[in-house]
Amino acid sequence: MELQITNLSKTYANGVRALHNVSLTIPSGMFGLLGPNGAGKSSLMRTIATLQEPDSGSIRLGNLDVLTQKEAVRQVLGYLPQEFGLYPSISADVLLDYFAGLKGIRDAQERKQTVESLLQQTNLWAARKKNLGGYSGGMKQRFGIAVALLGSPQLIIVDEPTAGLDPTERNRFLDLLSEISDNVIVILSTHIVEDVTELCSNMAIIASGEVIATGRPTDVIGEIRGKVYRTRTEKASLPTLRATHEVISTKLVAGSPVVRVFSETPINGEFTPVEATLEDVYFHRLARKEMVGA
Repeated sequence: MELQITNLSKTYANGVRALHNVSLTIPSGMFGLLGPNGAGKSSLMRTIATLQEPDSGSIRLGNLDVLTQKEAVRQVLGYLPQEFGLYPSISADVLLDYFAGLKGIRDAQERKQTVESLLQQTNLWAARKKNLGGYSGGMKQRFGIAVALLGSPQLIIVDEPTAGLDPTERNRFLDLLSEISDNVIVILSTHIVEDVTELCSNMAIIASGEVIATGRPTDVIGEIRGKVYRTRTEKASLPTLRATHEVISTKLVAGSPVVRVFSETPINGEFTPVEATLEDVYFHRLARKEMVGA
């Protein structure tokens, strides 16, 4: 199974260009869609999930035309949007059973087995009788994944799933995503670089509605390997440093800025060469995109 997106574009009625000639080939496994807020990630996810029409372009999921065979796509799709509502006064097992019926699982015994299996898989079985209003943020996200897994989908889309989760819940949720991605396409849309670094075998970076990098994380990092340097400086020196070097990022460490810069040629003096990371690629590509768009 493969998801093929070709020359997809979308401009909203208010003039905002959300997507511009987006083309991606997404194989089975975990695929990371990385970009800042407002980059077009959610617009792309909603289009793939048949919730909105593009202005132009095409999407194919295996033999299915996503834009014209919406009902068939929805039968094999699991979708966890960035924001979703839950009935706070209903228990997890009751609501999941209800959603299973909506998904077409009519047989009561089969539905019961499905609900139990998914609640076990998402580590919610012990809390199955608890009302969803009493769930933590991470538990609600895991319940959302349980809903998305109904019907054994071939494509699962999760949009900013770890935003706002504490470290323990974030790790538990990412482990769950990793477990379910073996034989299906899982698209992880996020602005958190670590999520993609830790999980995804393939990825893309999107900014201002355009794909600005794509490939395996190790290959993408390889494009700037040996070209990243670090130095510690004073706050007052930052403007001069930004004017004379291609700054990737700055971070305060013990009150002093630690600056990472990109350079095609070796830098001497107070700069130390460091191992490139996906975060370096991310900020480097975004900065260059802003320079081109300025």
